[in-house]
Amino acid sequence: MSLQLQLLNLAMRLTAKPYLARVSEPAKLRADMEFWSGLIWRAAPSTVSLPVTLGGRPALSIRSGKGRSNRVIVHFHGGAFIAGSPHTHRPMLSRLARLAGVEVIAPDYRLAPEHPFPAALEDAQAVLDDLAAKGFAPEEIVLSGDSAGAGLALALLSKLCARGTPPAGLIAMSPWTDLTGGAPSLVLLEDADPMLVAGRMEEVAGYYLQGHAADDPGASPLFADYPNCPPVLLQTSERDILRDDALRLEDRLRTAGVDVTLQLWPEAPHVWQMFDGWVPEARAALCDAADFARRVLKI
Repeated sequence: MSLQLQLLNLAMRLTAKPYLARVSEPAKLRADMEFWSGLIWRAAPSTVSLPVTLGGRPALSIRSGKGRSNRVIVHFHGGAFIAGSPHTHRPMLSRLARLAGVEVIAPDYRLAPEHPFPAALEDAQAVLDDLAAKGFAPEEIVLSGDSAGAGLALALLSKLCARGTPPAGLIAMSPWTDLTGGAPSLVLLEDADPMLVAGRMEEVAGYYLQGHAADDPGASPLFADYPNCPPVLLQTSERDILRDDALRLEDRLRTAGVDVTLQLWPEAPHVWQMFDGWVPEARAALCDAADFARRVLKI
């Protein structure tokens, strides 16, 4: 573990975890995420972000100078389905775009509690349908997401596989795949996790579900089927309370014959990839994600 990662974990434990334990309003969390992301992170040099509309929703198109126009990564941001935006994740995604050499699309899907399940999944499907209408073949698209956004990407992947139009692959960073709260790591790693608060997960899931069954595969892709599934890269941390969401999903995918790669990083916090430029482990994980995207996109 690098010194930078040790310092990051300490900072998260002293600031982010107490904040997440007490913040009570989704609107407050949204505003704070927008403010702090703009203060802490910067986009990669030689990248451009342009507003676009896909599937009737705003999105950001993020490109590097060397990016290819006929391949795309569609990344769904995290934020527990109640916060986050393409702008909060633009710095990380600009680095992914530069490393992979392809365009990254970040959709601004609708958030709970104003727009509960399945609004976000409907938006995600609409984005993919629009890309298809614009001429992108399924094998020219990689799905990606972090945390709740990774769960959203996986739920969409299941639907695309079922209808015979799977993308080239999927990248899941610290995925939240089980909204039932059944992951043993929620209890086992509650103290070890430097960021997330296990006691808030049921409450946050409730904002999104609003009475809908938590084990619906569209909400909890751990319970989904993945026929004819393309390669999947799972990145999670040994200290993340959502660790077992990735471990159990890996087992489900592998049993189904999917080419799945699980990277279990020691000591990293939830979605540490956001801290590229601060900690070397973030750059290493993003490089692996970029290499995976290039491999499945055949570039």
